[in-house]
Amino acid sequence: MVFGHHTSLLVQDNKPEECSVCYNDYDDNQLRPRTLPCGHTFCSQCIDNAIENGQLTCPSCRAEHAATAATQFPISYGMEAFVRKLKDIQLTQKKTVPIKKKLHSLVQEQKSSISSLITSCEEVLSQLGEYRGQLGDWKTCHLQLQDRLYALVEQNKSAMKLLELEDTSVVDMTTQGEEGKTQLQAMLGSLDTVNTPQEVYITIGTADECSMKVEDWLKKCQELFPDVKTVHTSVKVQKTIREALEMMTTETGATADPVHLGDSAFSIMDKVQEITLQIPQKQLTVSFFIFSHRSYHKILSCVLRRGSLFLSISRFPKDLRRMREPVKRLVEAGRVLAVQEDQDGRRSARITLQDGQLYLHPLLRQPTPAHAHTLQVTLLHPLVVGVLEPSCTLAFLDLGWAGSTRGRVTIRLTPDTPLARQFVLLCTGQRGHTYRNTKLFQVWDKGRSGECVAGGDYESNDGRRGAPLLPDLHGRYRESGRAGAVWSRWSPGAARSAQFGITTRDRQGGDQCSRVFGDVVSGLDVVRAAVNHSDITEVTVVDCGVVLPL
Repeated sequence: MVFGHHTSLLVQDNKPEECSVCYNDYDDNQLRPRTLPCGHTFCSQCIDNAIENGQLTCPSCRAEHAATAATQFPISYGMEAFVRKLKDIQLTQKKTVPIKKKLHSLVQEQKSSISSLITSCEEVLSQLGEYRGQLGDWKTCHLQLQDRLYALVEQNKSAMKLLELEDTSVVDMTTQGEEGKTQLQAMLGSLDTVNTPQEVYITIGTADECSMKVEDWLKKCQELFPDVKTVHTSVKVQKTIREALEMMTTETGATADPVHLGDSAFSIMDKVQEITLQIPQKQLTVSFFIFSHRSYHKILSCVLRRGSLFLSISRFPKDLRRMREPVKRLVEAGRVLAVQEDQDGRRSARITLQDGQLYLHPLLRQPTPAHAHTLQVTLLHPLVVGVLEPSCTLAFLDLGWAGSTRGRVTIRLTPDTPLARQFVLLCTGQRGHTYRNTKLFQVWDKGRSGECVAGGDYESNDGRRGAPLLPDLHGRYRESGRAGAVWSRWSPGAARSAQFGITTRDRQGGDQCSRVFGDVVSGLDVVRAAVNHSDITEVTVVDCGVVLPL
């Protein structure tokens, strides 16, 4: 039998528990390890197979040994002990596998926890970055305001310098005048005491000289005073600064009121917005201060981020009367916008002034016009938060057909009713839906008692839909059979309760409409003209909104 010497050595070195000839593990039976006189060890079976003619050649070192059977070579008890120990180690390793799995599970759990913390760190770092950006915007606003304040201060200093120069000049001229007056008084006394002709001539000559000086002084005073530039600059700067100060109602030394910031689930920017929303309005009062369109976006985005339309109107009448003509023209031209910014983005609504009435149009997702401005005033519009007051209940619908707007319908809403609040939401578009571009879709009892028209399907525009925007529309509603009544066609819990009806002819016989939440106060003739149009579905609400009280 021929053995591979180098291969056997390599195998033996790598796996001493194996026989280097048959590559089987040693055991306690036929494969018991036996050591040859040359010192190399093989299994009993391989040694028996290698004996030929009473001779055995060592597979490792090629030494020859006389032998007739493997049993004549001693058993390698050290190798057997080594094999047993190795097997024990392998068994121990198998038993520790569950422990390793448990440790692996603990490691994975710890890695998951660390990954979660890393994600939280990244989120907070992102919030900190956003907050720092907000702080940067505010600092920029403060610096811009500071620059404007410094400009006012510099104007005031320049006016003061002119006044000081003028005052110095007045003091000098006053001194000259006092001296001239004193000299003239002395001349009067001298003329009373002259006795000789020579004294008379001398005194009269001196008096003439004094008189000429005083006359020159009088002429100079007339020419020098008042200095037109000084007076004009002083009065103009005073007026400008006084008006700017009157616009501000900031309380000196005002401290922040406690603000509830919610639980830890609130993000940093959520808390910033919460603080902004809960700041008492008296600290936010800026009556008719004109901002550039970029500044106004920053200001309103802070105040309006929660989706509530902040349009302050309580001081509008007084401030409107004090508005300069350029500002008034901005309002009349529709370049003054209200902005709402929420998680769905930014929308804007025009504010217009027509025939002495201020109108807020619906919020639309549209680009802000260039050079847009805002007039920020002091009170949250009551209709937005559901507090309807008698002076703040007017809404309007502009109806049109055949390619033109035919007229405006103004509706006075019944205070403190859910249907009225919903009507305002759909006129202003604060929840994203609006009556704008919806159609009137049905007329009942045309030409007869109780004639009325229906509209308000903002979803399908055909009378089949019009879901409510508020969760509960139940409330105390009145009944009316009068022309101009605005009422809900469906019960408060119905799936189409955003639809409305408008009665255009008085009902006879005591029949009345229920769930009345408003009355047409102007423009009923427009509704009647729409009813008489050949196809009511061609009549469209081309615009809508609310009337802000003046």
